[in-house]
Amino acid sequence: MTRPMQALPPICLAGPTGCGKTAAALALAERLPLEIISVDSALVYRGMDIGTAKPTPAELAAVPHHLIDILDPQESYSAAQFVTDTRRLVSEIQARGRLPLLVGGTMLYFKAMFDGLAEMPQADAALRAELDAEAARLGWPAMHARLAEVDPLTAARLAPGDSQRIQRALEVWHLSGRPMSALHAEQQRNGGVDWPLLSLEPMDRAWLHQRLAQRFEQMLDQGLIEEVQRLRARGDLHLGLPSMRCVGYRQVWEALDEAQASARALDRAALAERGIAATRQLAKRQITWLRSMPQRRVIDCQAADAPLQLQAAVQRLIGQAP
Repeated sequence: MTRPMQALPPICLAGPTGCGKTAAALALAERLPLEIISVDSALVYRGMDIGTAKPTPAELAAVPHHLIDILDPQESYSAAQFVTDTRRLVSEIQARGRLPLLVGGTMLYFKAMFDGLAEMPQADAALRAELDAEAARLGWPAMHARLAEVDPLTAARLAPGDSQRIQRALEVWHLSGRPMSALHAEQQRNGGVDWPLLSLEPMDRAWLHQRLAQRFEQMLDQGLIEEVQRLRARGDLHLGLPSMRCVGYRQVWEALDEAQASARALDRAALAERGIAATRQLAKRQITWLRSMPQRRVIDCQAADAPLQLQAAVQRLIGQAP
């Protein structure tokens, strides 16, 4: 017997970038009364459409979407904000008698939702500016070495060039006097949720790499460089912001800086190579995160019948016969 939608837990659909999550979610929406909650740290920003592979206006109109285009690129959005917003949205969607479907590839957001959050100090703009200035002098590898002195556990899981996370870990240590790893160890796991997680993953990494290369070239054809130029022209954005550190945007911004400094035309081929490499690294990190989530149910996104497999899995979760 099919249960009413408001009695069902939300369903989560994850996967690495380029695996077809958006298309899969829209196909499900054709068959089920659902609303989509975006689990994507880049889609929250307005004016960042091409490089984020944001759903088209027609796709956004076809089914209700949430947590897309909610912030200006100058603003920041945290995992804690995501959890707060998602809990509210889930209640509202269920009250409308519809099924919440969480879709995206920001694994930190999924983990925060599943495991609960540690109590972390709020961001401090002045301290971040100091850390950025210090990093400009010393370089982020040196800042990573400093983090290793005060929080070796966090430093061990971060790359020396991961400026955003190194900065946040140092910020937490300065503000709280305690390492981020210790605060994470104290997080209250009973604050998390036990929602089903379906994961679209490729069995052949080369297949995904080819798709990612094609997609980045397509983004360039669609005007990604021009999109970043418009963002730069605002005058209030910079590479220190989370929005401009998004994969694709950062690589284009840096290529534009280099072209300007050398008074030469932008080298599109070199940019494409750099952007594709960064996108592959993102996908690799996403897959690593997913493999650490034992509750996930994997669906081969390469399979010809992947949409049918996904539909059947969702129908079983909501008590409908496939």
